[in-house]
Amino acid sequence: MKEDDKISFTAHLKELRKRLIICFIAIGVGFAITYGFKEKIFEILILPLIHEMKHGDKMIFTGLSEAFFIYMKLSFFAGILIASPVVLYQIWAFVAPGLYHDEKRHLIPMVLFSAFFFVGGVLFCYFIVFPVAIKFFLGFATDVIQPLPSMTEYLSFTTKMLLGFGLVFQLPIVIIFLARLGIVTVEFLRKNRKYAILLIFVVAAILTPTPDIFNQLLMAVPLIFLYEVSIIGAIFFQKKKEKEKMGNTDKKTGE
Repeated sequence: MKEDDKISFTAHLKELRKRLIICFIAIGVGFAITYGFKEKIFEILILPLIHEMKHGDKMIFTGLSEAFFIYMKLSFFAGILIASPVVLYQIWAFVAPGLYHDEKRHLIPMVLFSAFFFVGGVLFCYFIVFPVAIKFFLGFATDVIQPLPSMTEYLSFTTKMLLGFGLVFQLPIVIIFLARLGIVTVEFLRKNRKYAILLIFVVAAILTPTPDIFNQLLMAVPLIFLYEVSIIGAIFFQKKKEKEKMGNTDKKTGE
């Protein structure tokens, strides 16, 4: 390895350490802020459950330290959400120097739209899926079987569901990115639409906690809509790419 390469590598490591330290500090500050409102945040999280529970029913914790660690985990997750703008900026600041101007121009909108669709998936899960899923699971209660949801179980269930829907709603970003790279085309997306819809229903059947078709449609229909949005986005990028190729061809011809 050359001396210049060693210096460059060392400089990158120092820059990475600096960005990571800032991210950790931002998450720590976010954790400290959200821990002061931990009870209120947990109340918001359990609202769908409270709405479906019978009068007098309560949540439980079975270990002495369970409630304490649940609040710690919840504050940590909420702290990451609050610090996410800082974290995303630090990632951008670290990656940006190595990108071309055109790549920089497209990366920022991609990050913004990715955050938008992630939040959309989380809100959809909270307001649409949670009430249906919780009502289904509590429906197994009988005169001799009483549900006693614990704090740990509920936090695990909700965080997995929220994260899952947030990631699934990244479908347009993934497809548009693949279209931008030329891996998929608009013609390919349209031709294989029926297979995509079938795959969407399979994913909905796996991720949706309730087995009936109505609840699976709650997830499948938005994903089908997002697939169509992806095709529109792919059309835009494909046309833009064709114009860039034509422009480069004209320049070569002029030379």
